[in-house]
Amino acid sequence: MTLADAVALHRAGDLPAAEQAYRAVLAAGEVPEAMANLASILRRRGEAAEARALLERAAALAPDTAGVWRNLGNLLHHQGDLDGAARAYGTVLRLAPADDETAFDLARVRLSQGRFAEAWPLFERRPQRARAEARRLSFPEWQGEPLAGRRLFVWPEQGFGDQIMMMRYVAGLDAEVTVACLPQMARLLAQLPVTVQPLTERMEVAPHDFWTLPMSLPRWCGPELATAPCFTGTPRGSGGVGIAWRGNALPDPGRSLPPELGAELLALPGAISLHPEDSGARDFQDTADLIAGLDLVVSIDTSVAHLAGAMGKPTLVLLQHNPPEWRWLADAAGRSAWHPSATVLRQPAPGDWRSVIDQVKARWP
Repeated sequence: MTLADAVALHRAGDLPAAEQAYRAVLAAGEVPEAMANLASILRRRGEAAEARALLERAAALAPDTAGVWRNLGNLLHHQGDLDGAARAYGTVLRLAPADDETAFDLARVRLSQGRFAEAWPLFERRPQRARAEARRLSFPEWQGEPLAGRRLFVWPEQGFGDQIMMMRYVAGLDAEVTVACLPQMARLLAQLPVTVQPLTERMEVAPHDFWTLPMSLPRWCGPELATAPCFTGTPRGSGGVGIAWRGNALPDPGRSLPPELGAELLALPGAISLHPEDSGARDFQDTADLIAGLDLVVSIDTSVAHLAGAMGKPTLVLLQHNPPEWRWLADAAGRSAWHPSATVLRQPAPGDWRSVIDQVKARWP
């Protein structure tokens, strides 16, 4: 069995046969490509320890192969070894300085470490920025130029939570700002000192001096965090706990609670669901009104958590053990760096939601 045979099986999706083939190749000698490819199969199956050992050996044997270092960095990042991931990604960028995907990965590591001044310039190399629809606009991208007396257009990117998270920077801009958004965010963003333009299929954008993306704002507004609450709501009730226990399956199905644990939370005294299909909320402002009257919000990593945090509402954010999520960087006590009213409760071990739910119950008002 040759390496080419093993690769062919791998590409065909026959992973058990590919694994056997790679192991046969390695039985005859150390082949870095076989090690790296076998590691990818093992990682997919959850066998991270052997995958890591294979990648570290492959990197030692082929230190100038950027792809091996990138795979090692990805594995270490997923495991929470941020220092190791940063070293691996740094090696990739020394070998392949134009690798924007790796620069973006290194940015996320540095954000998870709280190294904002280093992270935000790297974050500008994210693929979403390179592909942004805003590039079709007739005016240039903002690169930190003075904004006094000028007009800035903010084009949305990524998820609802990301846009809510970054709106903290908009209020401090010395400019006439227009923020584009999906219709379900329009009423919420109208609280800010901006013009809100809901996205439509044939939307026309008036001339502005510059455009930017929400996730670029920290680069030009300063790497320090702005943490004051941005949003409010009109209370619909008095007291209770809002629950958001599930999110979209993509990109990360592991962030949602198992249905039985979500049901367990909703069965607690005073609990209500904050999922729009349960609450009847038409948009984010309706959800903000619900949150305004609550004592506490309990949420997985989803837009509800960012909304509650941006309102200054006491919030418990339920996270997986790994991979690290830079948006929920927290201190030793679990206090969120981005949302001071939020406390992060992380799984003590992979898959251990039971312990997290027990912590929620111990903090129930």
